[in-house]
Amino acid sequence: MVLRDKDIREPLFDFLEETYGKIRILEEKNMGKSRADLVMVLPDALCGIEIKSDADTYARLAGQVRDYDRYYDFNIAVAGATHGMHICEHVPDYWGVITAELVEGEVDFYFLRKPRYNPKMSWEKKLEILWRPELAQIQEWNGMPKYKDKSKHFVSGKIAERIPEKIPEDVLRRQISGLLFERDYNEAPRILAEYRKGEIQKKLDLESDPARQAELMMEQAEKRNFFQRKRRRGRRR
Repeated sequence: MVLRDKDIREPLFDFLEETYGKIRILEEKNMGKSRADLVMVLPDALCGIEIKSDADTYARLAGQVRDYDRYYDFNIAVAGATHGMHICEHVPDYWGVITAELVEGEVDFYFLRKPRYNPKMSWEKKLEILWRPELAQIQEWNGMPKYKDKSKHFVSGKIAERIPEKIPEDVLRRQISGLLFERDYNEAPRILAEYRKGEIQKKLDLESDPARQAELMMEQAEKRNFFQRKRRRGRRR
């Protein structure tokens, strides 16, 4: 039997939970020009996981590896039997490798190689995994300026500049993981809308030009309508 991605995922979740204990799995997360199949949230680290089923090829793997290496503390390749003998040749030696085989009708997993710390991880890229309100929480916890009008990219860079002199790496790892453990995707539109609405309201309170006030009020209304439409689409799905 050829093991496909869908055959591997569900039993893999159980295997990872048995191996690592407290985890949260996030699926299909964008990272640069690629997409991580899975991101395993651990209490003090993020681990990217690329699944290479028996139906997959190595055609895009080199580019995917570059993207995984920018975002995650550790990375693991999970390979079906077709790739089990050669997967180690296609990923860096600090990547973990798990093989997946069908044994007596069930998918069996084996650690061919345990993952080691990824030396190419960029703190700035890792921080960009967080939503803007989550970054604001990181800023508050670490006594940073709010940078109210700045982009997520800008704020991620400012946080990264404080590592490790003002923000110890182990502290930031736990803070990021804690936020991702608590993230509620059902509440995403409301959280983002409220954050954005609050930022616009603060500008309104400080603005004395009537024309600029009108622009901000229009922007606030557009944001509110956008997220209301998004919630309705979400309910239909």
